[in-house]
Amino acid sequence: MSEPTKESPINSALRQFEATEANLEKLERLWTEIKQLIPEGLSFRTNPMYDERLRAYREVLLALPKIEGWKPISVPLDLDDIGRSRFDAKEIGELEAQVIVEREIEAPGRELAEYRHQLVKKRRQLIRSAMGDLIADVDNTLRVLHEKTPADAPTNEKITDPEWDKLKDQVRAIEMLLGSALPRPAGWSNLGRHLFFGMVQDLRDIINSDWPSSKTGLTKGLYDENEPVPVDVEDLASLASTAPRGAVSTKLKWESLDDEGFERLMFMLIGNTPGYENPAWLTQTNAPDRGRDLSVTRVFNDPLGGTFRSRVIIQCKHWLKKSISVTEVSTLKEQMALWDPKVDVLVIATTGRFTADAIAVIEKNNQSDRALRIEMWPESHLEQLLAERPALIGQFRLR
Repeated sequence: MSEPTKESPINSALRQFEATEANLEKLERLWTEIKQLIPEGLSFRTNPMYDERLRAYREVLLALPKIEGWKPISVPLDLDDIGRSRFDAKEIGELEAQVIVEREIEAPGRELAEYRHQLVKKRRQLIRSAMGDLIADVDNTLRVLHEKTPADAPTNEKITDPEWDKLKDQVRAIEMLLGSALPRPAGWSNLGRHLFFGMVQDLRDIINSDWPSSKTGLTKGLYDENEPVPVDVEDLASLASTAPRGAVSTKLKWESLDDEGFERLMFMLIGNTPGYENPAWLTQTNAPDRGRDLSVTRVFNDPLGGTFRSRVIIQCKHWLKKSISVTEVSTLKEQMALWDPKVDVLVIATTGRFTADAIAVIEKNNQSDRALRIEMWPESHLEQLLAERPALIGQFRLR
């Protein structure tokens, strides 16, 4: 008798999140039904249907786990309690008293809304690494299918390669990870339709259109741009009024970032800069897959020659004590030569520096007639870029 397959950590975690969401949906449904049974104005009658739903609400509420130590605690009031509270508020004769009573009646709904907000945020955090792995897997599978499909293959030819089934499984896994936490990105429905038909033209549409737009939406959706950045002062005027002086540090706290944080910073930098289109993560952080980190299209508008687009790969090196050497530059050049479509520009972005020999090699490369251009974005260059974007410095707590 074979041993049961051990469940993966992400699958086990998803199961808990899904059970929690099921209970949350039950509470939201019960609250909607309970609200509809609350009478208008003053009323002191019993309602067995209301009492039954109230008991169910209390039972389901007990099954909700805490999120960072908090969970909803308010339960709907008894009908008698609602009647008495409304009567007392009317006796007082003040509008504020009546408002307080109605807010107390609505308290369960407000707490459920807050809990759903926190649940979505935590699910986004949960799936971040696994989603990055799956995005890289889809990239690799599409590359294999592209290489295996002849350029002159009939557009209506059915794809029978096992890699196509693998691609379907990977996309289904992404769908499971998304759950209700993230909206489906642009191109997602087209991706599903082309996967269903499974012909050569469908593969080309996925590679050229559906997957690039879907991947951009997925990677952006992994982070909530609306999460607040902590601020340690209540009133900025109190700081300005002191007219502070002293040396202004240009050195940023790169040590406060991990590798993923540095890649995220670079992603937001290129994603919010005019002239850069379709930013995307290409591999998981530290993935041993040809060393690519970020991809973006650089757009240049020539008033006479028209619009030109360059494919740019950004290799992120979050190195605090090590400089980029000739060896790293040579390795990256070899890796870029393997990709199709070709890479026009390789950007090496590092929180460290470049050795003198590496700088010489890069300058010699750029003066030659080779198609690949290499750009150096060392610590000093990144600090200059971020000085013009103080919001990113604040968001990543770099000062």
